[in-house]
Amino acid sequence: MTLRLFLLIFVSVGLSALAQLSLKMGTDKVAVGRAQGVGGELLGLFQSPWVLVGLTLYGLGAMLWLFVLGRAPLSLAYPFVGMGFVLTMLAGALVLGESVGVARVAGTLMIAAGCVLVARSA
Repeated sequence: MTLRLFLLIFVSVGLSALAQLSLKMGTDKVAVGRAQGVGGELLGLFQSPWVLVGLTLYGLGAMLWLFVLGRAPLSLAYPFVGMGFVLTMLAGALVLGESVGVARVAGTLMIAAGCVLVARSA
């Protein structure tokens, strides 16, 4: 695997993780006004800047992913999506202050180890 391909994968997965963080922040802000009902909440979601940023980041990540799929075997590229679990867990803990227990860290490290094994097999 070339460094360029790895960077494309990492940026694509990173954008998806940032999208998750942004969507969570947007839904938290909209969820405060749940008394509006489902329709009002949906409208609030689509008006939330954080939700719109998250959807945009997902779109950009998907476009990069298309470049990855055009240059790498799917069986090699797709396991790297597991890095998103690591990045999203870190973002939840560091940015949102979510608690991360030992079991969650251990499971996420196993996912990361699997990504390393897949990368080394290339």
